[in-house]
Amino acid sequence: MMAETSSIDARTPNGQADIHQPRPRKPARVDLLKPHLGGDDLLKANGSSRDIGSGLSSGRTTPIPADAPPSVQASSSARRQIRAQQKQRIFPTIEYVDRVSHFDPTSDYRDFHGFFVLFWIGLAIMVLTTMLRNLKETGYPFAIRQWDLFTKKVWELGLSDGAMVGSTMLSLPLHKIYLRSSGLLRWDKLGMAVQSIFQAIWLAFWTSFPFIRDWSWTAQVFFTLHLLAIFMKMHSYAFYNGHLSETRRRLDDLDNPDTASKAAAYRYPRPRTHLNEVPQSPSHERTEHKDNERLRQLREDLAFELASPLGHVSYPQNLTVPNYIDFIFCPTLCYELEYPRTPRIRWMELFYKTLAVFGCIFLMTVTTDEFILPVLDESAIRLQESTSASDFGLVLGEAIGRLLFPFMITFLLVFLVIFEYVLGAFAEMSRFADRQFYADWWNSCDWLEFSREWNKPVHHFFRRHVYSASRGHMSRPVATVITFLISALAHELVMGCITRKFRGYGFFAMMLQMPIVMVQRSRFVKGRTLLNNVLFWCSMILGLSMMCALYVLV
Repeated sequence: MMAETSSIDARTPNGQADIHQPRPRKPARVDLLKPHLGGDDLLKANGSSRDIGSGLSSGRTTPIPADAPPSVQASSSARRQIRAQQKQRIFPTIEYVDRVSHFDPTSDYRDFHGFFVLFWIGLAIMVLTTMLRNLKETGYPFAIRQWDLFTKKVWELGLSDGAMVGSTMLSLPLHKIYLRSSGLLRWDKLGMAVQSIFQAIWLAFWTSFPFIRDWSWTAQVFFTLHLLAIFMKMHSYAFYNGHLSETRRRLDDLDNPDTASKAAAYRYPRPRTHLNEVPQSPSHERTEHKDNERLRQLREDLAFELASPLGHVSYPQNLTVPNYIDFIFCPTLCYELEYPRTPRIRWMELFYKTLAVFGCIFLMTVTTDEFILPVLDESAIRLQESTSASDFGLVLGEAIGRLLFPFMITFLLVFLVIFEYVLGAFAEMSRFADRQFYADWWNSCDWLEFSREWNKPVHHFFRRHVYSASRGHMSRPVATVITFLISALAHELVMGCITRKFRGYGFFAMMLQMPIVMVQRSRFVKGRTLLNNVLFWCSMILGLSMMCALYVLV
């Protein structure tokens, strides 16, 4: 398994000492919140100190002589001031200070956990009212129409999913061949081509497999999402280790420096490398050092690239079956030789997250059965009976309007079940310490910011293996377009699996985000945070219900 020497205290959230999370706001001036007397109030008219009682005197106060030492006088004055501050007025007073409300744009208060609790209470009320209505109408608390979809061919789904994941392990023996080969099967010769062909055949076979087996849309969506995640894991594992194999070969060749390449070491982009950064070695700078000094620096750069970020594992020690299995279970799509770990598994936390996964699936099922499927069924009948384009448009528009709120709830539940509970459960099982799978995407002002914040594992993969890989061969705008293009194709594949229709609506909507971002970042709209956030949420909610109506009804 991957090295686990870098343990992190589990008593801190996410196992990290440096916690990046909202904190409750504290008063800026605590002294203004307590009644106290100023320096002038403690003096008599003649300038001497005023003797203020505490209200409950013990009768043992000893007067301080005038010729007492300054330290004694200071201690006595401090005691009198404390007693004066503790003295209460007969009529209660309210202290007013300069402060803003919690929802004010200038407020630094960020703890709104109570609204998260209110969200779950609202969903519980929805389920309770649905149960009462179903009991009145049908005599049963729930009428789950999709139950047969969940149980249909479930064993075949499980076995096929296991076979799909297990088949990716072929990359491990292939990489051992790339490492040992000194001929055509080296990574920079035919090795990369062989791996790419294998990945293309693998993706084509497993993508078409659910269609061939005629699975339900629920099984197909689960399988396709897992398929895409495993494919990205396999690609990251293969291409990063391929880079390391060539780096190791260059380091070994430097034992005979006369025939070895003296080109600068190439550093593979890290998952969190900024988009503007071009990965390169420190030895890339032109220097006038002697040849032996340049060779020493080049060796250090190559050896540094072969070591893990935490410094406990080096390539090729990672080419083992336990290491690969560990990477499969880690909730990340970008392969590294080593990850930070928490000291232990919190079994109760794992139990709660697993329970929450099934709870969210249950809530999504209820929402779909009660508020989405009836609207789609009714609208489908009315669209067949429509006789003009205006009637067709009115029915479609009404369906989109009625689906706005249910799809917003479903979207939030999908976000929670994947990024908070499923990934959190796998992080707990693997003791994966970095659990920041999303940021505050709900404050996004454009779609580019949303794509960075709401799904960090996928964003890191695209930035490392698509954008950064493309930047070495093309300009930044072209690399950005290619990144969006691949993401749009993946979204269209998911929508096609759900509806069995490949209409291109999802692909078009994804590519439409780029001109929308350009408009939102223009000088007329840029900087208007509230306006851009409103536009983001409106387009998000409208887009979800519109995609569903178009794919299902049209």
